[in-house]
Amino acid sequence: MDGFEEVAPDTLSVELLDEGVAVEYTDGREILYRGVPTVAESPYQTTPGKDTHVLVVDESETSGVLLYVNERRTDAAILEGTGVGRVLLDADEQTTLFPGVTVRGGGLRDEIVVESDLSGRVFVFEEDQFSEHSAELVPADH
Repeated sequence: MDGFEEVAPDTLSVELLDEGVAVEYTDGREILYRGVPTVAESPYQTTPGKDTHVLVVDESETSGVLLYVNERRTDAAILEGTGVGRVLLDADEQTTLFPGVTVRGGGLRDEIVVESDLSGRVFVFEEDQFSEHSAELVPADH
């Protein structure tokens, strides 16, 4: 076993701040995704070569689930200790991240789709060692 299997997410504490989105892992550590997310319509195409994290926040805007898409550097046991989930997709494969939010694998890019009846908010964070970008996804028919 290589340690790079899918991991189910736990519910995490979330705080929407003026300077970005803060997420508290189940082990007590906190990460801040910096910057106010730009609004983008669904479906959303990710940037090639970037790490993709998807955060689905509930209606209260104080909790949610965080999933890494196609991330293959972190051992599953480490993710399980933080509450972060992971999905692994082949090209053209599709899976549900959360009811109302799906992701389609596209090789270099992934496509994230938000359904119009989703009651929470969806954020996508893309990053590498040089830059970070964040977007809040809204259904195309909003």
